[in-house]
Amino acid sequence: MMNRLLIGWAEESIVPEKKVSLAGQFFERISEYVESEISVTAMAVEADGNEKMILVSADIINCQDWLIDMVRGKFAEYNTGVDAQKLIIAATHTHTSHLMQPSPNLAKPGLNAATILEEFLPAGKKYTQLVTSGDDVMTPSEAGEFVAERIALAAKRAWENREEALFTNEFGRVSVGMCRRVCYDDGSAQMWGDTNTANFVALEGGNDSGMELLYTFDKNKKLTGVVANITCPAQILEQRSFISADYWGRTKANLREKLGEDIYLLGIAGAAGDQCPRDLVRWVDPETPIDDPNVKRPNLIKRKADPSMYDVSGCNRVGKRIANEIIAVYEEIEDLQDDVIFKHKVFQVDLPLRKATMEEYHHAVRELEYYIDKNKDKEVFNFEDNARMHVHAGTIRRYREQQNMEIVPIEMHVIRFGNISIVTNPFELFLDYGNRIKARSYAEQTFIAQLCCGGLGYLPTEKAEKGSHYSAYISSGWVGHEGGDLLVRKTIEEINDMWKEQ
Repeated sequence: MMNRLLIGWAEESIVPEKKVSLAGQFFERISEYVESEISVTAMAVEADGNEKMILVSADIINCQDWLIDMVRGKFAEYNTGVDAQKLIIAATHTHTSHLMQPSPNLAKPGLNAATILEEFLPAGKKYTQLVTSGDDVMTPSEAGEFVAERIALAAKRAWENREEALFTNEFGRVSVGMCRRVCYDDGSAQMWGDTNTANFVALEGGNDSGMELLYTFDKNKKLTGVVANITCPAQILEQRSFISADYWGRTKANLREKLGEDIYLLGIAGAAGDQCPRDLVRWVDPETPIDDPNVKRPNLIKRKADPSMYDVSGCNRVGKRIANEIIAVYEEIEDLQDDVIFKHKVFQVDLPLRKATMEEYHHAVRELEYYIDKNKDKEVFNFEDNARMHVHAGTIRRYREQQNMEIVPIEMHVIRFGNISIVTNPFELFLDYGNRIKARSYAEQTFIAQLCCGGLGYLPTEKAEKGSHYSAYISSGWVGHEGGDLLVRKTIEEINDMWKEQ
């Protein structure tokens, strides 16, 4: 059935009035200033009242279940008539935004790496999170409440702003994401690994330079907004101590400079768990020091390549690159559509928990006990110790949890919008899974939104699990490659069923 289309847009700033703890690293960072505005962008879609969707992109690290529940609860209070389950929230995965936690009355008891480290400490030793507090710093629970209110408000306003609309789906190509896992000749792999060594044999995976695009227009054919799906997280500035929307902020500024200040941009990260904005072969060092041993290059050779993808200079380059492609494609648009097949299905998928073996568990216990004994002169253990031991603490956590847990339920959305499909998952999903979905989808284009309606960590491939290291450790995510294969099959099945039904 072809349906008349209504679309509404809204944007809300999530820049706080105070300083905040910044999410995304194992060390504490407190925001020093606002480098670029972080925001929430919402697009509401309705077709003749029969089907509804509100798609939200938020400049945050991820969307934990408690945040989704909080947003939907606040949105329901607005009495819009829209089922809150049709509200989809995706994170851009910027590492220069709020560190959020649920308020104490919403927090669920459970294990984490820090509590396990604390448990292993002998009498007289203690663990501290070292989360800075004070009147000038917003607490993580205050940040969670603040961001939830703004997401719900943006969704409400987008729904209220619905009007007759036209659209077109288009395709662009822009180089942003590249594989960030390096393979060596002993079968191991390393996130951010050094390639300037004789042991380097390959990058573990490929990359996807394709950019799925959706342009919306009002009934007078004036551009109103753009949805851009790029296979790369927004983490150029991930190590810095300021608030920033990363490359999406630069892209939006460039678009508005060229196309008008009233243009909306809704950025979505595709299947990019093993992707980053950095070329690990043509390595360019950070302009200022980075406190991360994984990015140290002892045999640095100056390369003619992109500017540093740890700094504002690199962010500017990528933002300009994306905006230029969006504008170039826009200038070639010829045909617009005003009727659309629109379907939106939301459901639960049960995936198998990635389990730790007994051998892995006992190894983790030994390593954690050895680390504590080696540092027995320390009275206080902190986030630095947690960072060093999170792999082993995470393995211990998983082994304990799997005694009473085998299934990881996830929320999934599958949308048909004209000739495109939009599908969601709550993981940092490795690229190979996304490629398999896109290659077998009946849709003309398939938009994949990762870190969407949940935040369940990395979902690595079998090859990555064998290579190990961060992003492929048991502690890096809840689901392994068996679950990834199931996720691919279920996603393809649901997409293709929507095309068979017409």
